[in-house]
Amino acid sequence: MQQKSVTQAILLLILANLLASLSDVSLKVLNGEVPTFQYVFIRQVISLLFIAPLWLRLPKQKYKDGFDQITFWRAQFIVGGSACAMVAITHLTLATANAMFYVAPLMMLPMSILILKETPPISKYIATGIGFIGVLIVLRPEQFHWAAIIALGSALTLAFCNVFIRRIPTGQHLISTLFWTTIMTLPLALLLSLFNWQTISMVNILWIVAINIFVLGYHALVVIAYKKADVSHIALAEYSGLAFVTVFGIIWFNEIPDILTALGILLIVLPMMPLPWKKWLTSIKQA
Repeated sequence: MQQKSVTQAILLLILANLLASLSDVSLKVLNGEVPTFQYVFIRQVISLLFIAPLWLRLPKQKYKDGFDQITFWRAQFIVGGSACAMVAITHLTLATANAMFYVAPLMMLPMSILILKETPPISKYIATGIGFIGVLIVLRPEQFHWAAIIALGSALTLAFCNVFIRRIPTGQHLISTLFWTTIMTLPLALLLSLFNWQTISMVNILWIVAINIFVLGYHALVVIAYKKADVSHIALAEYSGLAFVTVFGIIWFNEIPDILTALGILLIVLPMMPLPWKKWLTSIKQA
């Protein structure tokens, strides 16, 4: 039964990452036709339309969960991170952009030391160092693109958001947190979008709706998957997303990564593989 649950959880995570990859593909199809912050604002409004009915079904004493300073600052980082992600996916290959997004867990190490006063083991320092070598390989001068720095900005904002999660009270309701986070993104996104607001087509609005559906599907499947099995048993399946975007980039956008870029991507993601999976892979090689 335990093995069955693990298998189901892995399949759910793979499906979740397929949806996340389709979200990136949809964003790539927009091809920058929607101004960046206008896209962020419209996306957040659509997200609110999905979340609000769930929030209204909560007990009234849970309505204010997440209406606090931590949620406010996370919301502002989300606005910046979403804008950076759009620019990165528009101008970089899907594989390169997603590789940069995976830098977020690496950035969380120094943040956890400085902000949370944590003391990570030496293995974390080694893994982070290997990951950043991978970043340097991906960003080597002959392959450098200014949008890669923007992608790192997205990773940085994601890292801040994840670190701030540690400050959220354990009893705070998830739906209420999502509701207030979304609400708090709207003023800044609207203000920034007004500088370059333009009429957009219904087709592009439908693509943004599709992005929201894919992202919400991803988050729902991830929650279900991690309830079925321990993180250490299934977390490697999270990296299936990088395989999906690489394949989609090759098939739909003719984005074929060179050998060094592929090596850099591997150095970014391999150090973050859960240890039990590393042991499992080692035993496979020795068999």
